[in-house]
Parts: sequence; C-alpha cells; structure tokens
Amino acid sequence: MRWLKFTAAGKTSWGIVEGDKVIAINGDPFVEWQRGTQSHALKDVKIELPLIPRTFYCVGLNYLKHLKEAADKAGTVPNVPDRPEIGYRAQNALIAHDEDVVIPASATEKIHYEGELVVVIGKKAKHLTEANAMDCVFGYTIGNDVSERTWQKADRSLWRSKNADTFKPMGPWIETDVDLDKMETVIRVNGKETGRFRTNDMIFGVVPFLVELSKYFTLSPGDVIWMGTDGTSPDLKAGDVVEIDLTGIGT
Repeated sequence: MRWLKFTAAGKTSWGIVEGDKVIAINGDPFVEWQRGTQSHALKDVKIELPLIPRTFYCVGLNYLKHLKEAADKAGTVPNVPDRPEIGYRAQNALIAHDEDVVIPASATEKIHYEGELVVVIGKKAKHLTEANAMDCVFGYTIGNDVSERTWQKADRSLWRSKNADTFKPMGPWIETDVDLDKMETVIRVNGKETGRFRTNDMIFGVVPFLVELSKYFTLSPGDVIWMGTDGTSPDLKAGDVVEIDLTGIGT
C-alpha cells in the first residue's frame, strides 16, 4: 500500500495512491482509518511531507564504498564500524517532494546530495530482537541528505552542514510493501545518472539498527531512520535538479 499526505481543494489529508489516482481516507494510517469516497488525479494534488517525525534518526557511514571514498579524500585508512551507530537530524530541515532546497548565501560550492532509504516506524517498540524487529516497521520512503561539506569539516558538530532549512527533502509517499534485497538506488542530476547502488548492501541493515536503537530508546509511530548512502556526489549548484529513485518506492 502506498500512503500519501496531500493537499487538494484547500484540504490536507491522508490518501492511498492507486495508479494515477489518490483515494482520500478518513483517519490516520498509524491509528485507525477508513477508505473514503473522494479521489483525485495524482498530478492535480500538492504532495506534502509524508509525516513530521517525532524523532529523526540517521545513519552515517553505512556503505563500504562511501566509507572508502571518504577515507581516501582524508588520506586515511577506512575505519569500518563494528556496531551500528546512530545520529540525529533536525525537523526544520525537512521539505516535501518537488520543493526547493535553498542554498544559504554563505555556503561554499561544496553542496552534495545523499540518496537514502528511509524507514518509517509504525508501532511503539523497545528491546526488539532480530526475530521481531521488522514488526514495528510501517513502510519506507526516500530521503535526500543534502550536506554543505566545508561546514561539515569546519564545525565540531553537524548543526548547519546537515540541518540548515530545506536540507532534507523526503517523500513522495510511504510504501508499505518492498523487497529490500531487490532494491536499487539510482541518483540523477539534471537527468544524468550520477550514482547507482544496491540499496540493501549496507554494512549494517535495517534489523541491526532497530535492535540497537531499541535497547536505549522507545521507538514510536512516525519515527524515521535514514539509512545512509553509497558513493559520492558532484558539487551541486543553484538550479540543479536531483532525482533519487528507489526500486518499489518511486522517485
């Protein structure tokens, strides 16, 4: 099932995407809902953020190629993590599908994308095991972790390099049924492919992160986990269009 948050005729609501239509629902997919009677052409609605997460988790270096390229640039040996490690992002940075990333006037030319699988939590959970970890997953969406690399090196935290307003596009919808092992992430800039990798070729996959997170935190419906990226990005400039395509979810 493909869940969309959309605005039509001045009203914002949840809907189910079926082909080129979106069927409005009554209620909330995380709690209780009923299929409605109104439908809209998908092309005619404003696609909103799928949700505003209660907690916005993120994974750093979670792909070997990305890790190696980062180490090569720094002139160091890749330090492969021996356990899942987690970070956070800021809600203020989130924008919806087709909305504009605004490059701050003080930024350098080192603006990069990171195409990521986003896990959406659907149930309250703690102390998960490998056997039951996936029971709390509602579905998946797509994230673009925009970064200003000069700031990332200059600051002692990622406060502005990762979290400036508009630096986290997410969407367009939440897909509940995907095959992680068959997924591929394809990234294009201005229509030209600039990156491609198997989405599930992570150092630590979704299950290990859920297990590790839930040792310490209570996961809640609407929490999201951005799972990291592979490869490197060209320097982006104003006017560039970045597309991130994930098999089974969309673009």
